[in-house]
Amino acid sequence: MDKKDKELLSIINKEFPIEQKPFERIALELGITEDEVLQRISRLKKEGIIRRIGATIDSKAIGWHATLCAAEVADDKIDAFASVVNAYNEVTHNYVRSGSPNCWFTLIAPSKKRCADIIREIEGKLGIKILELPAKRVFKIDVGFQLED
Repeated sequence: MDKKDKELLSIINKEFPIEQKPFERIALELGITEDEVLQRISRLKKEGIIRRIGATIDSKAIGWHATLCAAEVADDKIDAFASVVNAYNEVTHNYVRSGSPNCWFTLIAPSKKRCADIIREIEGKLGIKILELPAKRVFKIDVGFQLED
């Protein structure tokens, strides 16, 4: 990643413009063309640096169900786990942690039933048991990554 990539990621992460032509606005801010912004984003997606660009919505406010899920996955099966879990649009993110369980992901869907269906599908595909930990109380933090040198 070069300096422009880092600047681009910082804008996307913290200051994404909500307007009709956001990538044109980002290009102006970076001093590059809109095509170059789009090419950089495409490359960063292919490299796995950007997973998605989209809004964060308060799922509870729109009547959806959100839950944190965890599973114990053998080290040699983690890539398969990530591949299966990432195939669901309802998964917002996942990560590996030390300790047990070692694989975690968040799931947001229109209903509790849809979340349960997804969890059962993942369990069936991978032959594992998933622990579901629905939120009792929500704490929202603002996460921003400082990438610029």
